[in-house]
Amino acid sequence: MQLFLLATAFSGLLFEQLSATPTPVTHYTKRNSGSDANSKWDAAYAKANAALASYNLTEKVTLATGAGWQVGPCVGNIPAIPAQGFPGLCLQDSPLGVRLSTESSAFPAAINVAATFNRDLMYKRAVAMGQEFRGKGVNVALGPMMNMMRAPTGGRAWEGWGGDPFLAGAGSEETVKGIQSQGVQACAKHWLNNEQEHYRDTSSSNVDDRTQHEIYAAPFLKAIRAGVASVMCAYNRVSNTYSCSNSDLLNGLLKTDLGFRGYVQSDWWATHATTDALAGLDMTMPGNKVYGNAPDSYFGEELVAAVQNGTIPESRVNDMATRILAAFYLTNQDEGFPATNLYSWNFTDPRNQHVNVQGDHASIIRQIDGASTVLLKNKGSLPLKKPRTMAIIGSDAGPNPDGPNACADRGCNTGTLAMGWGSGTAEFPYLVDPLSAITTHASADGTAITSSLSDSDLAAAASAASGKEVAIVFINSDSGEAYITVEGNAGDRNDLYAWHGGDALVQAVAAVNPNTIVVVHASGPVLMEAWIDHPNITAVLWPGLPGQESGNGLVDVLYGAVNPSGRLPYTIAKQRSDYPADVLYTSSDAIPQVDYTEGLYIDYRWFDKKNIAPRFEFGFGLSYTSFKYSALAVWPYALKGGPRASTDESLHQNIATVTFIIKNNGPLDGTEIPQLYLKFPDSANSPPQVLRGFDSVFLRKGQTKVVSFDISRYDISVWDTNKQKWVIPSGKFGVSIGASSRDERLSSSLVLF
Repeated sequence: MQLFLLATAFSGLLFEQLSATPTPVTHYTKRNSGSDANSKWDAAYAKANAALASYNLTEKVTLATGAGWQVGPCVGNIPAIPAQGFPGLCLQDSPLGVRLSTESSAFPAAINVAATFNRDLMYKRAVAMGQEFRGKGVNVALGPMMNMMRAPTGGRAWEGWGGDPFLAGAGSEETVKGIQSQGVQACAKHWLNNEQEHYRDTSSSNVDDRTQHEIYAAPFLKAIRAGVASVMCAYNRVSNTYSCSNSDLLNGLLKTDLGFRGYVQSDWWATHATTDALAGLDMTMPGNKVYGNAPDSYFGEELVAAVQNGTIPESRVNDMATRILAAFYLTNQDEGFPATNLYSWNFTDPRNQHVNVQGDHASIIRQIDGASTVLLKNKGSLPLKKPRTMAIIGSDAGPNPDGPNACADRGCNTGTLAMGWGSGTAEFPYLVDPLSAITTHASADGTAITSSLSDSDLAAAASAASGKEVAIVFINSDSGEAYITVEGNAGDRNDLYAWHGGDALVQAVAAVNPNTIVVVHASGPVLMEAWIDHPNITAVLWPGLPGQESGNGLVDVLYGAVNPSGRLPYTIAKQRSDYPADVLYTSSDAIPQVDYTEGLYIDYRWFDKKNIAPRFEFGFGLSYTSFKYSALAVWPYALKGGPRASTDESLHQNIATVTFIIKNNGPLDGTEIPQLYLKFPDSANSPPQVLRGFDSVFLRKGQTKVVSFDISRYDISVWDTNKQKWVIPSGKFGVSIGASSRDERLSSSLVLF
């Protein structure tokens, strides 16, 4: 009866609001996961088992043993086995494009794609990347990266999806599906708790069981359900055992609890013993024991000998080989897969055939740049309307004079910032800097441009900005992987301030120009309390790490060709101490202990729990138009049921649907990012609210649409550490629909019986 009354009331409201302009329901169409992926694995396993019947022990071990560092064209290589017709495997970074390659694209970083809150763009980017990896003859793309932004200064957090596991899970799932749709194996990394660069080779990450399941393993579960072929184990220890030697982590949590059916490969030189195979490691990379070209390996001949002397059962090697071959067949790489045509170690080597794989991917890159740019502040100065004069200030506006690839793996901060540094990078085929793009557009408008690209010459900056109709100041903050130190930052950022005295540069310009716009390129949160409330700062844009089309994507938003819809995938605090966790920078311990004492309360969950006011909350972003929300209805249609394992298909079935209406009641067409947050009952002992739905909804001015979110059993379950299963807590769930984690527009409740 209650459901009937809800339906009647909602239907009447819909008729009233939509009768004048009927519009379709906007509802994300899920790509198949779970049981569909398992059926594909079944077929792949059947082919692998049949093929392996003719393999001898040495050939099976060859499948599991990298050829060695710089032995072969790729960063990782599995040798061919001619007697079996196996062509070998090429494994290549990175999560944003084909690393160490020419004629390929430099895509926006995953942290930008997360900021779109748009699953279709996540998928389309992955499809384009898959096409490029395949075009280069790369069998295994070493991504997505799905470690969480636990600490805001974490060096490689920009390679992943930010501060929420639901958002990270969506990004990981769509990336796996997109890459593998092109017949390229995806690799989910880094398993597990690899959230900082300091001491990454020696430290132990210590995480409680519930937090491990609900936060850090959660994106991996989504990738596994999407059918990911490979998982990379990390450098660090977990509970004082190396990740790649950790049976509880590999055989237990990953392969048994989460049901992973592909193979586990080591991070480069993260194998520690031949017996790591017993812990669940299936492939060692790059093959040799330590950095360098020595031919020794923990697998290879040593693994053959371990089987022969009874240390490791041959059944384990059979399982390793089966998993690797099954992934090969899962992605149909036995049928017409291109030969490798890149050569990572010397671009002028004839083995590098310079095959151009870029296609029309610049268009999707530019589209993502527009959709991921977050408008943090706007007092009406944006979009620009053909100003007569404009000043462009800061080194981040211009190019690196030595070219965008001047520093290996982007290990310097000169010119505009478009990606971080380390193995998660790609070569730029070109980089459109903001100054060039703005100058081109301004020329057509008749706008006179004055520029000052020095960060330290504040007098020159003030002189350039003085008297101009608008001044745009560019600042940045960079980070990356620990093997490169940039301006004293050993991977992780030392602090959360803009680099090169950015605060002072902004203040110098704002002091003389009443229409100052700030643009921030950054790998993560940046503190801006020194200037954000300055009355002369009229707008702030956050383009993040946009890749090769940086300047063009920014111009699209500055001038209104794209109405900004980006949302922060992490919280920007008012001070560093407001965050729940930080990088462990110093330790005298032989095994530094990184204790995840904040538990479930990372990012906005902590700010909510502690009632801390952020500067800009998770999910925040402004638009050039405005939106009205109404008519929330919650539709439960299944019973709760008992505890369930992660691999139980019923855990992932939908049990409720939430519907509501959005109207664009502003002056321009635009895209809204509605977000669904659930408030668990007190019995759950959960954070105050957790993200459980989002969509990207385009509406023309005056247009109205119905939006629908599904809620699964998994979405409303918590990990019971005693039962070692997922359970639905007793009590009423709060349902909140809003434009950010702190901007609730509609609320209701969900009760299951």
